[in-house]
Amino acid sequence: MQVDDTGVPGRTVTAERLLDTAEHAFLRAEFTIVRPLLQRFQRTFGTPDADHNAVPYALLRAALAARVGNWPEAVRRCPNSDLDLAATGVVHALAVSALRRLGEEGGRYTESGTAALAIALWAYLLDEEDSGDFRMFLTERRGTPVPDEVWEQARRQLLGRVTELLHTLDVRGGRDALAAWETAWEAERVTPVVAPSDAGPDSLIRLGRAALHLVSHGRGFDLLDAYTARHPDLGSWTADSPGHRACADSLARALAERGKHRVEAKEWSEALADFSTAVRLGRALGAEERKAVLRAGANVGRSRTGHDYSPIKRIQGLELAHALLPEDRPLARELTAELVRQGRKVLRNDPGQSRNRFSRALVVSPRDRDARSGLDDHLRADVLRVLDGAQPREKLRVGEVKGLVRRDPGWAPARSWLKDHYIAKAVTAASGGRISVARSAVHSMIRYGDDEDSFGEELVDSVLVDLLIDAARIPGAERTRAGMEHRIDLLSTAAGIEGPVRGRAREEHEAAVLDLAEHLEATASPSDVIELFLRDRIRTGVSAPFDWTVETAYLRRAKTREEAGDLGGAQHDRTCAERIGAGLPDQGLLFGPAPHGHHYDDSGQESLF
Repeated sequence: MQVDDTGVPGRTVTAERLLDTAEHAFLRAEFTIVRPLLQRFQRTFGTPDADHNAVPYALLRAALAARVGNWPEAVRRCPNSDLDLAATGVVHALAVSALRRLGEEGGRYTESGTAALAIALWAYLLDEEDSGDFRMFLTERRGTPVPDEVWEQARRQLLGRVTELLHTLDVRGGRDALAAWETAWEAERVTPVVAPSDAGPDSLIRLGRAALHLVSHGRGFDLLDAYTARHPDLGSWTADSPGHRACADSLARALAERGKHRVEAKEWSEALADFSTAVRLGRALGAEERKAVLRAGANVGRSRTGHDYSPIKRIQGLELAHALLPEDRPLARELTAELVRQGRKVLRNDPGQSRNRFSRALVVSPRDRDARSGLDDHLRADVLRVLDGAQPREKLRVGEVKGLVRRDPGWAPARSWLKDHYIAKAVTAASGGRISVARSAVHSMIRYGDDEDSFGEELVDSVLVDLLIDAARIPGAERTRAGMEHRIDLLSTAAGIEGPVRGRAREEHEAAVLDLAEHLEATASPSDVIELFLRDRIRTGVSAPFDWTVETAYLRRAKTREEAGDLGGAQHDRTCAERIGAGLPDQGLLFGPAPHGHHYDDSGQESLF
């Protein structure tokens, strides 16, 4: 007679029969038989990985490990799905052991894997939609069917016991709603999400899944409390931030819901802040939420009595509401009016704040006359301070002042400021050789100064020359070498614009060069005077005093060179001095042949170095 390892004669050993026999032995508490049967199974058929025998085999191994207190092994072995393929009695035994383990004293409540095991198994056994196997198992144990009312009562008691234990362990472990075992338990009862082998020390389920469960089951406020404690800076909550992306949708839902509750509680500013953060997390406001925003915007910062009116809070709240509903015109008008109203209140006490409020009002409502008028008042005050010398000219922008003139053509100070601006621009441009730019600036200066619509090129050049001459006459400029050099540059430019005909600009230029030469003669070396001469600022023979100063410089340097033993240099300087003293007659170069074939007009600068 053939006898298999199960003790049953006349049958062939199969994997299914071995596992079935092992399950029955386990349920009869014949544990000394279970392990050999599983060992026989593994030797004969190997360890199942994917077939239908994998679940009952793994669950039996997990249950045996739990019996001897090897909970890491029990957690590792327990399958994450398809528990209906295993014997319900084995599932129940392991679930009871896990729950008892969690209830033990001594700090073992920190075993997250054991908690995940208990949650996954009890959620399966007490599944409201599919509890037939467990109920049938209890019927077999009782030997009589379980009435509906008894089943429901027992089921509620078991659910309550598991929930209470997990809540207690969460409190002891200091876990928030996102990491709470109770949250994982609630989520697992809706859909399987807990995998015992994947349970981490911080959370039994993914953060995003925990957040979704909380907000979907009326615990959005718990979600917000937990998340805010983890991330206090609400300004960083954005949909595209990697650190917040997993929970963005759930947080947005919870914030929108809390925003509506806060509107009902008349917490206007807080409600608008919630809606604003929700939108930043990617939420599109629905109709009810938009109504709540409008209601909060209408009331934020003020009370019915007016005694608790807060301008800053009202402006901040209206800004949030406007950002949420930028297309709402009444809301934009109310924000604009409030900004203008508060801008006028602090017009004198806090000009900077007042200006900012008028400017912001114009951004919200670009055509608002009151906002423009308020900002123009500040601009007028700035213009007057600049004209009085109380603040630098750079404080003002040309475009702003031109706009003020367009709106108020008769206000003379603005036109005066523009005239001065274009005078400075014309002089600077001309000094840099940008004559066309200088002429354009003169056009603008004439327009704002005399309100003329047409003028010829000759008039423009004449005005530009006058401006350069006036700039060269600034008091104090002639006291320093740099000032004198600048004066000469201005007058040289003016003389060039004035044309080849000898005029007042050329005369002033020559006088300025003479002044610099005399200044250098008194304060610098002879070489400095000679260098000025060689720069061809004045041709020889034009100014006798200048020629005399240069001649003297050559003679002085000749003497210095002679004393230093430089006889050739001394002779060269004396020859140059003689040429200048003799009025530089028409003759050949000192250091080269005389030019032939045409008249050569030499003033001397090219030949005297």
